[in-house]
Amino acid sequence: MNRIVIIVLVVICVIFLVYKLKSVFGVNQTQLKEKIDAGSLVVDVRTVAEFQSGHFPGAVNIPVDQVSKRLDEFGDKNKAIIVYCASGGRSGSAKSFLESIGYTDVTNAGGLSNMPNP
Repeated sequence: MNRIVIIVLVVICVIFLVYKLKSVFGVNQTQLKEKIDAGSLVVDVRTVAEFQSGHFPGAVNIPVDQVSKRLDEFGDKNKAIIVYCASGGRSGSAKSFLESIGYTDVTNAGGLSNMPNP
């Protein structure tokens, strides 16, 4: 009987952790595609060299260390923006910064590999 209770508790914990991790790491490719199709600004916050080696079609390159200096390129603070980098760290920083200055709809897509097929 105790074994069954422990197994049930472990399963509940795993389900809870998966749910929490999914919300922490952002949206899925279907949601990203919907946002892109609806006209979101897609911003690659990797370096120029990384961007030139391959990027999401239509993405604008604003390296994370230049985001604060190039705010005019982000446009209206209510416009949907998707940021991505190589793994999600730099885009997470860009998202946090943009939200801290009033941007209301910023999505961290994570890495380029997380972006949907065009």
